[in-house]
Amino acid sequence: MTVICGAAAITGAASGIGRALAIELARRGCDLALADRDETGLKALAGEIGKGIDNGRKVSVHRVDVGEPGNISQFANEATIAHPALSIVINNAGVALLGQFEEIDQAQMEWLFDINFWGVVHGTRAFLPHLKTRPEAHIVNLSSIFGIIAPPGQSAYAAAKFAVRGFSESVRHELAMAGSPVRLSVVHPGGVATSIARSSRTGTGVTDNARRSQMIERFENAAKATPKDAALRIIKGIERNEPRILIGNDARFMDILQRFRPGTYWAPLQRKLEKMAKGTAK
Repeated sequence: MTVICGAAAITGAASGIGRALAIELARRGCDLALADRDETGLKALAGEIGKGIDNGRKVSVHRVDVGEPGNISQFANEATIAHPALSIVINNAGVALLGQFEEIDQAQMEWLFDINFWGVVHGTRAFLPHLKTRPEAHIVNLSSIFGIIAPPGQSAYAAAKFAVRGFSESVRHELAMAGSPVRLSVVHPGGVATSIARSSRTGTGVTDNARRSQMIERFENAAKATPKDAALRIIKGIERNEPRILIGNDARFMDILQRFRPGTYWAPLQRKLEKMAKGTAK
């Protein structure tokens, strides 16, 4: 069992799941290295932790674009110097891109991969040498339920999240075979009520603003879990050394459906999602 203590590094910490993780880990006695492009949001979060959690936590703030490998290397160096006891790394930062495959261009797909996939890879690589020096350590990589199923309109996002899953599982097996003190979990959230859909980019071929609004509304109607729910589930998964952490009943349902109908899950799932979007799902 991994002990939640020492210090944790979190990317995408200014909002959503990352922000909730920072607050919950601080409550459990962790010092924090918080990274995001939104430096204002990070400073506000650090101030909230300092005022609301009276436990003397040390919080460092780092403006980082995880799509830039140099930024991540610098973050790892600064974080491990500021927090020598750092033993948890959560590669959480992510973005979304709305549109069918033929509606998104190559540059947009590469932008998403730089953050959602390469950000995870570079974060894992940058922190791993330090984590291996700790008696016990844990890497948490955020995939998605779209790293298990692949709906239409999410070709870029699903491809990146499937890649995160494959990368993470392979590295986890390598660490285990080597007898490393570093554990690795991959997280598959279902619908979580964050701002990722509203802050998403739209494919260059999507010219109908009403359609964008409809896609966002569908996502938000299906997003039942809160960021706090997700953070608490991830922390429990770290404590239990769970290799795969599913968040939400929807994620568990989709995971089971995919196992039983790996090639034909979409038709029944689409019917289920349409009911959920209308608020009539039983």
